[in-house]
Amino acid sequence: MIAIDLNADMGEGSGSDPDLLDIVSSASIACGGHAGDAETMRQTLRAAKARNVACGAHPGFADRENFGRTRLNLSTSRLQAQIGAQLEAIRQIAEDENMALKYVKLHGALANMAAEDVDLARTAFAVVREIDPALAILALDNSAQVVAAEALDLRVVREAYADRAYSADGLLVSRALPGAVLTDPEKVVAQCLGLARGEITTLDGHVIASSARSICLHGDTEGAVALARSTRTALTKAGISIQAPY
Repeated sequence: MIAIDLNADMGEGSGSDPDLLDIVSSASIACGGHAGDAETMRQTLRAAKARNVACGAHPGFADRENFGRTRLNLSTSRLQAQIGAQLEAIRQIAEDENMALKYVKLHGALANMAAEDVDLARTAFAVVREIDPALAILALDNSAQVVAAEALDLRVVREAYADRAYSADGLLVSRALPGAVLTDPEKVVAQCLGLARGEITTLDGHVIASSARSICLHGDTEGAVALARSTRTALTKAGISIQAPY
């Protein structure tokens, strides 16, 4: 049987977390950089534990004003300090709650930059390896994130997006461009079914191979919960098992 992970970004203030936690198999939790604080981390970890949902850290640029979606050129030391502080914060709370974090997923602009720049990705993931080399990297498929994480001997789980359009190089279309975010339920479901079976249809209609085993459902996309529920239902009806790969 084909198995796929459904993950969603949590603790970002979207208001959809409780409903999404009933649908997904993995939760990527904001840890104080672009969003979140000690209380939201603790609440999300507890809610995920109650539902047997795997949890990971979701660090990004410490830039709340722009929700971590503005590209910043930080020094190596400053970037690593920001990531390290976020990882240590959520690890401590997870330990207090008797939970084990399973993975790290970069957020927003940092994730996009690391998908394009292998050196930047190595800089980010080196912090993960130093803090806990057992953590997996949830990395954008077909990107420099995968190359960097594998070079550091970190476990990689390849990820794709349910509600984002793709370009011919296998990377995400910029949010600034028309059609970058998918909100039509039929298109989202079709993309997820294709991803589960190993392919992506790009914005210009080409079909490319995908090795993604985790699909991200954005909690701040319009109609996020309904889209997530429709996606899970369609995957299950297609005989695809929903389970975390950790």
